[in-house]
Formats: sequence, structure tokens, C-alpha cells
Amino acid sequence: MRTLGRFLITFFLAAAGLAVAAILMARPVSAVFTAADSGDSNRLEELEELSQRSIVYTRDGQTMAVLRAEENRSPVPLERVPRHLIDAVIAVEDERFWRHGGVDLRSTGRAIVSNVEAGDLTQGGSTITQQLVKNTLVTPERSFGRKMKEASLAIRIEGQLSKEEILEKYLNTVYFGSGSYGVQAAAETYFGVDVEQVTVGQAALLAGIIRNPVGYEPFRQPEAARERRELALDQMADQGYITEAEADRLAEEPLPTSPHELLPPPNDYFVEEAKQRLLDDPRLGETAQERYNAVFKGGLKIYTTLDPRMQAIAKEKVDSILPNSNRGFTAALVTLEPYSGAVRAMVGGPNFEQAKFNLVTQGLRQPGSSWKPFVLMAAIEAGYGPRNSINGTSPCPVRAGGRPWLPSNYGEATGGVASVTTALAKSYNCAFVRLGLKVGLDKVTDVARRLGITSPLDDVPAMTLGTEEVHPLDMASAYGTIANDGIRHQPFFVERVEDRHGNVVFEGPDAGEQVVDVNHARIATQMMRAVVNGGTGGRASVPGRQVAGKTGTSQNWENAWFVGYTPQLATAVWMGSPVGNVPMGGITGGSYPAAIFGAFMRQALDGAPVEAFKLPDPKSIPGGGFIRSGGEPGMVGKS
Repeated sequence: MRTLGRFLITFFLAAAGLAVAAILMARPVSAVFTAADSGDSNRLEELEELSQRSIVYTRDGQTMAVLRAEENRSPVPLERVPRHLIDAVIAVEDERFWRHGGVDLRSTGRAIVSNVEAGDLTQGGSTITQQLVKNTLVTPERSFGRKMKEASLAIRIEGQLSKEEILEKYLNTVYFGSGSYGVQAAAETYFGVDVEQVTVGQAALLAGIIRNPVGYEPFRQPEAARERRELALDQMADQGYITEAEADRLAEEPLPTSPHELLPPPNDYFVEEAKQRLLDDPRLGETAQERYNAVFKGGLKIYTTLDPRMQAIAKEKVDSILPNSNRGFTAALVTLEPYSGAVRAMVGGPNFEQAKFNLVTQGLRQPGSSWKPFVLMAAIEAGYGPRNSINGTSPCPVRAGGRPWLPSNYGEATGGVASVTTALAKSYNCAFVRLGLKVGLDKVTDVARRLGITSPLDDVPAMTLGTEEVHPLDMASAYGTIANDGIRHQPFFVERVEDRHGNVVFEGPDAGEQVVDVNHARIATQMMRAVVNGGTGGRASVPGRQVAGKTGTSQNWENAWFVGYTPQLATAVWMGSPVGNVPMGGITGGSYPAAIFGAFMRQALDGAPVEAFKLPDPKSIPGGGFIRSGGEPGMVGKS
């Protein structure tokens, strides 16, 4: 049986060799093969559409992460590949590469003899051009028909591309094991360097791996890899690329023992959020599969909106100001530009690797009194002004759905009749319960929706005190809309996406939509400044800058907030338990959240121009003028 097997192998390989010879010696035969498969007429274009990893960058071009599927590939031009790496690959895989026309009869014949002597298919005899065809255009089966097609396409490629172009494509497509496709990914994986830094000894190792990426992988098969490298070095010496002394010396170099990770995987909340939004973005494809291919295989350059400096400040302030407690409480922070919607920093919670839950975009928590600006905006639209009085006396019994509800002011404050501005600054619950019922709960919901709240809302009296759960990102975005004179921009995490050829797929923010009147937004801003200038949000102040915002504390101190803005940044800070609504024992939005907000904004805006909020047209203010934080009439915006 063994003799019969050798005979069949010899017959098969001899037949393949004769077929290849026929292709080389007779143009008419080659033309027949070419015409026989009309489906291959444009297949050379597929060489450009191989899977490539996508890279994620910060707004200033720093690498954040790599997104890839099963193939880790980053094509590089041939001029970036060291000459000794090119020489090593040619010496091992195709020593007559520069002289043959796509198929090398001499090499094929040598392979036939070796395989017959071994009694198995131990050598393939394929040229680099044929390997390129096999790796990209034809199925990896072992059959006479496949060999015929492979040879035909190799000859066609040689007629259409230069040797340098063929070599560049080959070096960017060949598999080197450990998930690395192409010389750049291989250099990173095995040596932790850019391809331009690969040494001669390293080049020999890579060249040796090509024939059997699994069997010669140095991490799992070090002895086989060492022997294969020695063979590669000997072949380089035999062909005059290096001396025998150099080959002996390089053979003693240590092998790599573990893979390197030059480019980080998506391992933080910002990258993960950007990735998920791209996977949902129809601009990258109509179907989920098309978008997946674009993101993980498309070779995209993804420039996010992340400001590394602001991100570092945000994390440091959250970590340093949070109380040193083992009760499991944490904080989340997100900041964006009101005039564009670009998210510049985000602290989504602790332990991304373990939690994988972004409190900024996935967490739903009760906002408490930080909801009151939506009641305020609905009241302004209904004709209420800063000087209008509202009864903030506590308690304030309400009949909701046939059942009594007895809300009261925080800390059992009696409250009393006060201006809307004062009621906001002192956060009188009863004033805003009554105000919300006067203007209509449906109007409050409508304002919240227009400003940017996307979570489900019920028109119940308790919603005036922030019982409806919201995302911190939505809160920052909604406040940013007020800061931006009522023009809403959708928050976004990706500034620009380029395809593998450098073409811009999309970039920039949306056009924006005027969702509330300009003067109404400016009136609300001036009233919300009183919260920081003498109200519950004093710790959120930024010396020398105008700040508007609102504190928020939900029932039983389960969630604490400060949400606010300057003309340049809108920021939401939430504090609570990542697992749900857990009482924090008296912690309010005016404590740690306001302190985190103030500390972050002071440093984040350091060096930025000092800007003042624009004042509303005095004629647009219902009742005329504002109430200062101390209760005196006046224009808060003049300070």
C-alpha cells in the first residue's frame, strides 16, 4: 500500500508539473484557462479588500485601541519593510522570485522529487505569487483543478503587477501565526516593535514561520521554531544575503516567549461606547453584518472626541474626592461641548474589565432635584418669570391617581412663598411640585424630551421631583442644550472616520436643532446661576467663571447629582451604588458631586478663554428682571 501511495503522489505531482509547464510554454493554453473562468476576470481587485484592523484614536491622534476580528492585519508599504526581511522571505519561500514569471518549474520539479522521496506532500513548490493567489483568491484545497487555477491566476498577476507590488501584497497578507497577518502585525506580536525595527535574526524567524505557522510558532513550539530559524539562516547564507559566521551567531539569539500587545484592545468605557455606536451607525452599512465588517475588518481610522487631558482630570477628581469608604459607592462623570455635542471625557464607573457596565450611558438613576430645570423651562414657556412668586410651603399634599401623596421640602424646611428664582436656588420641593402641576406635567415631559432626555417618562406628580430615571449622558446633554441657547446637538463620541484609503466616511457634529426659544434658554441659565451663587450648589463654583447648574438628591439619599455648565462645557456628576438604589446616609448632590464638578471644571477649563453667558433680551423676561441669590431684584448676569 505504501508503494501504491508513493506512485499516486508521484503521478499527481507529475501531472501538476506538466500542466504548469503547458501554461508557461503555450500562450493559447493560458488564454483558455483565463477564459474558462469568467468569474475571475475582476478578481484581482479582491487583493485590496482583505480584512484589516481598525484603529481608534483620541481627538489629538493618540492611539487608544485596536478593533479587529480574527485577523490582525495592518498593511505597510514595501519601503517600510527592512531589506533583510524581504531577503529572508525570498530565500526561504521563493529564491527565484525576481526571475520567474509567476510559476517556477525548477522549484516545482525539486518539490516533486522531495515529496516522492518522503512519500508525502512535504513541499509545495509554490512561488510567492502563487501563495498570494492561494491566500487571497482561491480556496485552500489540494486538488489538480485548484493548482491549475492557482497557476493561471499567478501568471495573470505577474502580467498586471510589478514584482515589488506583488511582494508588498504578499508580505501584507501572509499568515505568521498567533493571529498575525502580514509583517507589521507579526513584528508587533513576536517582538513588540514596528516592522522597520525587525533585526536580521528576527527576520529569519518570521520567514521560517510562514511554511507552518502553527508548527513553527515559537511560543508553543520553541524547538521546532529554533530549528526552522536555523534552516532559514542557512538558506540566507547559501544565497549570499549573510555570511555563515553571521548565520551561526544569529542562531544563538533567544526566541520570543510570549506575545506582545503594542495596540490595546477596547478596554475602557469610552472606546466601548464609541464601538457600540459605530456598530449601530447606518453610515457604515445598512445591515448589522456590514457594519461589523466595516468596524472590525475595514481598516478604519476612528478619531474619537476624547480629550486625553480632560479624561485624566476627570478620573483623578473622581478618585481623589470620593469618600474613602468600603460601602461600595462610586461616581460617574461625563462632560461635553454644548455647542457641538462632542463628549470630551467620561468616567463610566470602576473596574471596566469586571463590570462592563457604563453608568454614564447605561445606568438609569433618579435625578432628584436636578430634574427641576425641566419644570423651570416649562414654566418659562408658560409665561412664568424669575420674579413670579410660587408657594413653596411644606408639606404640599397632592392627590395622584386617587391616592394622597405628601411631599415635603428637604430637611423639613418650611419654605414659604418665594420667587421662582429663590425656590430654585434653595431647591424647595413643594414650589416645584406646585409649579409642575400648574404648567402641566405633559409640558414638563415635552420639555425634557426636546432638551435631550431619552429614557421612559410617566406624567405623574412625583416626576417634578425627579423620580423618573435618567442617564447621566442625557442630563449633561440636556443641560448643554440650555447652555447652547436652546440648540440641541446629539452627543457623539466619534469625530471622524476614514476608510483604509484615507477617504472621510463621515465627520463632525450634526447641524443642531432649535428646541427651545433662545431667550427662554438664557432666562433659565441666569436663574440656574443662583444655585451656584448662594444656593445649594456652592461647591460647584469655578472662581472667575460663570457657572449654572442644579444639585439633585433622590429619596433616601440613594442618588446624588450635580449637573451644570459654563459656556464651554456641560458636565454631569452622579454618585451612588453601581448595583442600584442604595441609601448613602445623608450624602447630597451639594456635597461630593458638586465638589467633583467644581474641581474638574476648574482644571479642565484652565487656560481656556473666560466667557460669559449671553443675557436674554430684557423685553422677553416675564415680569422683568431677575432675583439675586440673596433675594434682591437685579440682573444676575451682570456680575
